[in-house]
Amino acid sequence: MEQTQQGFQVSAVKPIIEFRGVSKTYQTGTHALEDVNIKINSGEFVFVVGSSGAGKSTFMKLIMREEKANTGKIVVNGFDLTKMKRKSVPMLRRTMGIVFQDFRLIPNMNVFDNVAFAMHVVGADSRNIRREVSKALSLVGLGHKARSMPNQLSGGEQQRVGLARALVNSPDLIIADEPTGNVDPNMSYEIVSLLTEINKRGTTVLMVTHDHNLVRDFHHRVIMLDGGKIVADNAGGDL
Repeated sequence: MEQTQQGFQVSAVKPIIEFRGVSKTYQTGTHALEDVNIKINSGEFVFVVGSSGAGKSTFMKLIMREEKANTGKIVVNGFDLTKMKRKSVPMLRRTMGIVFQDFRLIPNMNVFDNVAFAMHVVGADSRNIRREVSKALSLVGLGHKARSMPNQLSGGEQQRVGLARALVNSPDLIIADEPTGNVDPNMSYEIVSLLTEINKRGTTVLMVTHDHNLVRDFHHRVIMLDGGKIVADNAGGDL
């Protein structure tokens, strides 16, 4: 809380992601990011856009601590990734849910067990798993598909299972990496509508996309990368 001049108490908006002077160069010599400075506040929905090779993937990998920055400082959800040891990375990842373009469902597990797997990893008890998995599947409209196998689902349904899995541990942050890349346009809108609804409940959403129609139609903040630099940062979906 912060004290205003009038004496009222107001909530301070805290960044959930902060990059300060971050650069990343790979051993191949590729300069992926250069002097990136950005703050994403808790509760925001942010699209990350840019052409292939612009630095989007590196940006996301740094947030998930799949890669380390060469210079600068990165803080995600209170974790200083610059100083983080490898053994602490799972603690960071437990605060986020990740949605992939290629779904990454376990083919020999049914829908319920695919979602429950994320809870088993963090040591949740069976009663909690039953309750939370059912809630997550209901939220994405797949409660009736709990016993179906992944190969019995459409691409859009598989992505909604992936979204339920990302949600089930009530993360502070959802990272969605091209989540609509393998589904049809109608399902793309459904996926982003679901993410928007989740965001309205307080979860921060960071979504990489190439689909400018989605960006224009859902009026969220847009960060544009080009050549490893942030070249635009606009509220309201302006490209």
